[in-house]
Amino acid sequence: MKMHFGIVVASTILMGSMGSALAADLPMKAPAPRAPAPSYTGCYIDVGAGYGLWNQDQFTETFPGLVPTSAAATRDGGRGFLGRFGAGCDYQLTGEASNWVVGVLGNYDVMSLKGTDNFTNTGVGGAFGAPNFALEKERNAWYIGGRIGYLVTPALLTYVNGGYTQTSFGQQNLFFLNTGVNANAFLPGTTYNGWFIGSGVEYAMNFAWLPIHGLYWRNEYRFASYNSKDIPLLGPGASPGFGQHSTPNVQTATTSLVWKFNWGGPVVAKY
Repeated sequence: MKMHFGIVVASTILMGSMGSALAADLPMKAPAPRAPAPSYTGCYIDVGAGYGLWNQDQFTETFPGLVPTSAAATRDGGRGFLGRFGAGCDYQLTGEASNWVVGVLGNYDVMSLKGTDNFTNTGVGGAFGAPNFALEKERNAWYIGGRIGYLVTPALLTYVNGGYTQTSFGQQNLFFLNTGVNANAFLPGTTYNGWFIGSGVEYAMNFAWLPIHGLYWRNEYRFASYNSKDIPLLGPGASPGFGQHSTPNVQTATTSLVWKFNWGGPVVAKY
């Protein structure tokens, strides 16, 4: 009995030794590739799309002279889709401040935000003629400014931005409100200057299977406020000496794909 037990023990030890030797001879499976650590340091280009709406506070006035002739200001508005193109550079701070990102940016929006402008009861068809309306469209806007962000995780950035902006509205051809007949008068296209502020999130698409690295997904809300303009009423059907005082503001929500050309090494944020 003792001899059989010894044989079993010896056989177990021998088979274990042979298994270890065979395992050592087998080729090791290569570990799955890992994506490089994300870094928000670098310059980038971005392209996106979104939706926007504008409001415009306006009243009729003498031009020149700029004396209001409307009983009160009215608020008109429009809405529609837009495309956004941009570029910028970011820098992720190091050390104890490595959760923070600062940068500069520039954007250009191609817009088709359409609405109606009601020209209130003055200046067409007589000094106090019939009310008129015009179709109005915001055509484009550009922005330049800076942003500051905080990394909630190594891949997720929350940020705010702000700066200077300029937008362009197209010419407004006026029609009589009651009949829809062309009034042969118009308000010329106008460019407005102002400021903007926005907020958003940006996610590093740090996936090893992606053929292109440095891709980020950005979602942003932006508000732009523009200075007032006094716009003359023109055209053969216009009574001379009248115009419109207009003050627009614009809100946009966009989603964009960002391609960043990292010129700094990976930064590990401290949490």
